[in-house]
Order: sequence, then structure tokens, then C-alpha cells
Amino acid sequence: MGSFKRSLFGYRRPDVDAAIFTRDGRIKALERRVSALGKEVEAGAELERETASLSGMVIEREREIRSLSERLREADERQERSIASLDAISGRLEEIQAQARGQATRIRMKALREAVEVSRRVQALTEAHPGAAPAAAASPNGEGAAAPAYGLFEGEVKLEIGPLGDFSQLVGFEDAVGQLGASEISVERFSEGRATLSMRLDEPTELLRELEQLSTLDFKVRHTAPDNLILDVDEDPGGSEQQAA
Repeated sequence: MGSFKRSLFGYRRPDVDAAIFTRDGRIKALERRVSALGKEVEAGAELERETASLSGMVIEREREIRSLSERLREADERQERSIASLDAISGRLEEIQAQARGQATRIRMKALREAVEVSRRVQALTEAHPGAAPAAAASPNGEGAAAPAYGLFEGEVKLEIGPLGDFSQLVGFEDAVGQLGASEISVERFSEGRATLSMRLDEPTELLRELEQLSTLDFKVRHTAPDNLILDVDEDPGGSEQQAA
């Protein structure tokens, strides 16, 4: 106020009006600045709220990720335990199968040895009673009668084959018989290298032709009948026209 010039009745009105106008302008400028600062503060508060919300979401997601990671780790551990259990079970099954195969082989060999012993005893009894002719020597068509090379066999069939060098040849021939679809296969006799097998054919089968393809033995036909077949293993494959090759 000291800068105002005085007049007769006080201060000069133009100077006072100018000061008031300047004051009002400054007040309005300050109000605008306060308003702008208020908006900035408000925007900062909103940003802070959004930041806090995003931080909460991030923390929640991290918690979910940790939970999922833990579940995944537990699932991996369970899977590893399951795989280890399956490996152990598979190993045990293979061991049992090997034991079963070995047991089956021992049973088969024991049965064959018993069959050989029985055959020897029967042969001894036959020699002790010359009047009794061996049933295997009987032939409906006559001893050494010519037989057709092929034919259909069905039902119960007895098959004699020999001479066989060892049990492995008998086992291989028995496997070949099994592959052609025969069932109820059994070795009834094995003596002096000759074996008699019994089998059942559920449908008509070209037995000789199938055996030619499946067996590794070279043989020729000595006798054939609807339910009986006698084969001789050819020790000289090039010397017989009836060889089954």
C-alpha cells in the first residue's frame, strides 16, 4: 500500500483497481496451479493404486506358479516311481518266463527220458515173447507199401518219424507240427531215434505239404493212412525220389 499515491480523499482509485486486478490474476493463477497439482496428485494416487493392484496380481501369479511347480515336481516323482515299479515288474516277469521255459524244457526232457525207458522195457518184453508182434510194425496197406505223397488229414492223427539224431530234432519237429495248426500234440513214444506223435487237426490239412515247408528235416513217406503217417528221415537227401524237400 505504501507505493500508492495519495489523493485528496485517500489513494488514487486507478492504482487501487490495478493492484486489485493484479491480485485477482495472481489468485486465479495460483488456483489453476493448485488445481493442476491436485490433478497430478490424483493421477499419482491412481497410478499408485494400479501399481499396488498389479503388484498383488504378480504376487498371486508367482504363488500359483510355485504351487504348479510343486505339483509338477510331485507328479514327476510319482512317474519316476511308477516307471521304476514297472521296470521291476517287467524284470520279474522276464525272470518268471525264463524260469517257466526252463521248467517246461526240464519237464519235456524228463517225459522223453521216461518214454525212452518205457519203450526199452516194452521192447525187452517183446523180445522175451517173440510171438507178440509190435503194434507199430502193423500196416493196413502192408509193410513198405507205396503211399501217395500228399493228402488231406483231419481229426486224430498219429505220426511216426525217424531216425532222429537227438532230442533237439524232435523238439524242432514238434514245434513245426504246432505251427501248422495242430492241437493236443503229445509225444507218445521215443525209442531208438524214432518218435511217435499224436495230434488233432481241427480242419482238413495237407499235412505232408505243410511239414515240408515248416520242418528243417528231409524225409520221405513210408506209409500213409487217413489217421496214420510214417516218415523216414532221409540221411542222404540226393538219393531218393520220394524225398520231401
